[in-house]
Amino acid sequence: MSFTPWDFFIDFGLAAVLLIAGTILRAKVKSIQKLFLPASIIAGFLGLLLGPNGLNILPFSNQISTYPTILIAFIFGAIPLTANAISWKKMKGRIGSMWAYSQNSMILMWGAGLLFALLFINPFWDQLHAGFGLILAAGFVGGHGTAAAVGDMFSKHGWEDATSLAMTSATVGVLAAILLGVLFIKVGATKGYTSYLTDFKDLPNELRTGLIPSHARQPVKMDTVSPISIDPFVLHFSLVIFIAMGGYYLSKWGEALFPQASIPIFSLAFIVGLSVKKILNHTHSDQYINAHVVSRISGSATDFLVTFGIASISISVVLDYITPLVILLCFGLIIAFIFFAVISKKYFPDYWFERGIFNWGWTTGTVAMGIALLRIVDPHSESKTLDDYGLAYIPIAPVEVLLVTFGPLLVIQSQSYLFVFVTLLASAFIFSISYKNKWFKKKATTKS
Repeated sequence: MSFTPWDFFIDFGLAAVLLIAGTILRAKVKSIQKLFLPASIIAGFLGLLLGPNGLNILPFSNQISTYPTILIAFIFGAIPLTANAISWKKMKGRIGSMWAYSQNSMILMWGAGLLFALLFINPFWDQLHAGFGLILAAGFVGGHGTAAAVGDMFSKHGWEDATSLAMTSATVGVLAAILLGVLFIKVGATKGYTSYLTDFKDLPNELRTGLIPSHARQPVKMDTVSPISIDPFVLHFSLVIFIAMGGYYLSKWGEALFPQASIPIFSLAFIVGLSVKKILNHTHSDQYINAHVVSRISGSATDFLVTFGIASISISVVLDYITPLVILLCFGLIIAFIFFAVISKKYFPDYWFERGIFNWGWTTGTVAMGIALLRIVDPHSESKTLDDYGLAYIPIAPVEVLLVTFGPLLVIQSQSYLFVFVTLLASAFIFSISYKNKWFKKKATTKS
């Protein structure tokens, strides 16, 4: 049976219904509120239960596993449009320590994860793919978006199970981010590690339900152009689609010139986004692009990506890999915990717990998970953790794209240990910079 536009319409319609159901369940069910799970995660589990990989009640098409690959191009293509210029002067100060800490936790998850698998997992399981270790970082520090990208790259080169494994890694990561993160906060509060912790019973209701009351809502200005000409949202949406489409055509052009080299679409979309951003700045047209609106478009793509990603997980594939997968993911949790409980104290003498719990959230789940945990321990953003991370992420983003792009490519080219060597060397270099700039501190305190 051929795939038609109506199949596309039904797929996204069903996903929309699941997202609405997830929002309602988060808002109304107390037990779900305690888990702090996003509506997209709830929607994904509903899709997995009721979809073709579960009870087969929802009439999803056989293309739902393809949508995350398309949506990730939207997300990466939008990144340059929301980024500010790098202030190297600020990078020399406290932003530098946030950059070094965050960058290193990301790099080690990729390099150390692959090395661990090559040494302690692959030799004991026959027929296990050489890139199995990358499943850890693809799901944890990457989230469902990167999981879709890495899974697609491996699938194109014959390892079709990679997508389900990467999506499972991302889902486990999000659950660990929230469930273990909340546990760490409770323990930290009792031991006096937190600086601003509000008692759980006094948390704002919108953090529990996900619904913001009218008095707490922030106004959003998006009318950078007149609706008489074009709707402002359509302008921004069109720009993001154009960037993603540019990445697609560049990828196809590259495949035509170099059939053996397959550069992922999301990486090229990021490059197109950088080029568009440069043109907008040069022509002074950037004043008509609202970064907040672009961010909301990217966030919308992420919600649908997570829903489709989880719903398309093949449970039978996961069960086939269950033992090595559990070992790999436990190793990733250990890395994330060491950065949270040990290394954060060295980098951040002030507010180490607040910054550490944020890093735990995004290195195991997503930045949104990190923000959710941070809001619990620092409801008024007094630690300036998000401010610093927002600036620190500017140089981190290109490195993330390089890791996601060349990690799988080097493994496919039988250069796994080269990737491990480069990442571990980069990690050592960042640590040396940290010592040189005295970002490492001898003693941590709770309050400034």
